[in-house]
Amino acid sequence: MAVRSPATPHHASPPPSAHERSEAGIDLYWLPLGAGGWFVRLNGLVYEAILARVQRRRPGDLYHSALEVRLPEGRYVIEDAWPIPDAHGASRGVVVEGPVGSRVLGRFRSLRYEVRRWRDGRIPDVAHAVASPQHLSDDPDRARRVLDLAASVPALVWGRDELMTGDMWNSNSVVSWLLARAGLPAERIRPPRGGRAPDGEPASKSPAVIPQATDM
Repeated sequence: MAVRSPATPHHASPPPSAHERSEAGIDLYWLPLGAGGWFVRLNGLVYEAILARVQRRRPGDLYHSALEVRLPEGRYVIEDAWPIPDAHGASRGVVVEGPVGSRVLGRFRSLRYEVRRWRDGRIPDVAHAVASPQHLSDDPDRARRVLDLAASVPALVWGRDELMTGDMWNSNSVVSWLLARAGLPAERIRPPRGGRAPDGEPASKSPAVIPQATDM
């Protein structure tokens, strides 16, 4: 879910340099929805406009979240991305793939998403991150727990509410699921001011209803 923006927003926060970071930790990045292509951005704008009208509120800025996990043995990026750029998922540390919109259509690569646990990986358009990084933990055990859980993320249908939580499954749901399962206070994490991270809250509030693993 990355969108390529023409210029770096004036409120973007550059990532801290290596010497400012602890040896172990978990950081969360907020990326403006649409930092990877017009298709994702257009879909996000339409979704938010419809939902805001139904909920009788003003549309908000939408954000996509990604994690950076550091341990003495290496640095990892965990992100849920769609569309899948090519068939070489191993080079990006892909551990889970799931369908977008429909399980039937998920047989096509263009309609599948991937969950990456990418050693020495990169977050696309990290220079456009807002109010980031948000430091979540220095606990190496929690960091390892998040890494271990990445391969067990449920391959639910992106854009559907299969768990009946009241919101659809997407990249923010994946991050929320990981943090909740790792015992981190996901319910206290908020997107940048004036923005929304759709679909993150249900998973963080109700982690017990989400299966530990899936081959769906």
